[in-house]
Amino acid sequence: MKQAVNPKKRRIIWIILVSVVVIIGAIAGFLLLSAPKENPVENMTFEQCLAYTTKDTPHAKVGVVVLQNGQANISFYGNNAGRIPYETYEFEIGSLTKTITAALVLRAVSEGALSLSDPVNRFVLLPDQAYYPTIERLLTHQSGYKNFYFERPMFANFLSGENSFYNISQGTLRRRVGKVHLQDRDYPFSYSNFGISVLGLVLEDVYQTSYTELVNAFVQQELGMQHTRVSDGTGNLSGYWNWAENDAYMPAGALISTADDMALYARVMLQGSPNYLAQVQKPIAKVNATTDQLASLSIRMDSVGATWIIDDEYGIVWHNGGTSYFASYHGFDPERQIAVVILTNLSPGYRIPATVLGAKLLIELQNQAG
Repeated sequence: MKQAVNPKKRRIIWIILVSVVVIIGAIAGFLLLSAPKENPVENMTFEQCLAYTTKDTPHAKVGVVVLQNGQANISFYGNNAGRIPYETYEFEIGSLTKTITAALVLRAVSEGALSLSDPVNRFVLLPDQAYYPTIERLLTHQSGYKNFYFERPMFANFLSGENSFYNISQGTLRRRVGKVHLQDRDYPFSYSNFGISVLGLVLEDVYQTSYTELVNAFVQQELGMQHTRVSDGTGNLSGYWNWAENDAYMPAGALISTADDMALYARVMLQGSPNYLAQVQKPIAKVNATTDQLASLSIRMDSVGATWIIDDEYGIVWHNGGTSYFASYHGFDPERQIAVVILTNLSPGYRIPATVLGAKLLIELQNQAG
């Protein structure tokens, strides 16, 4: 008689097999991106990139927001870069959520509720350790935390095609923070969804309210972004991520917004008012994280503010975002008072991504302005 495999062992085997596939895919992707090759996108204009990205893509929705000379212009493009009628499309903005989480942190600083030098365990109840990262190191991705840590729900999310961070509770996040031991130093810049999520725990302690209630009230009431909210999986497009109530990773990427609302956000960032929005975009640390591939596309990561990436060469402050079926970019030139926002319902890896589109357009506008 054939002996049955223990369910626990079967689950472990599945985890190992999936992990191996993910690792092999990551290595292959790294080698592909690292391989020296000519980049044809380098010499393409924004319009050419837009046309290529939307070629024969009937479902494409690309929102382009431009702020210049105090005026906002919003355009929408669809299949083959054709202009499509204006609509209040609801786009996931992914990691652009981090910049709004950072704004909440800087608002708390302006109110005297916390300091950038405070360690997270001043606010979050954690096991005794010699050191926990400071607020500043979390904001600048220099805390030493990984992008994320594997948790059991991630395996089920992978198999079901869910948002990777779905159903990871705040309790799980707290336990993981207590198990990671770091040194009291600035680690090399390493983008961390985990680190920004820890800031969500800090904000909940400071304001004694859930992140969802806090951020919804902030964007809608203080910034006037009436159609921006934490995602509940619904909207007038398709492919939205699911989130459980008060999921721990929400502060890193759970917001949905519209082109109109992102135009409002771009305007207040250019104005730097209230003052904490001016502070959030100022450089805190030099990171020199520009890769050759990014440089070939005129995208630079020279310094970092409170989550915002700073391109010292072109004078651009920027961030991007991506989920499974959406990609976005927000960049602005504070000196020339120009801002660009790109919102798409195309995955971050689809042809030429929103980040490249946005950087292309912003630099073209800078060149025109002189």
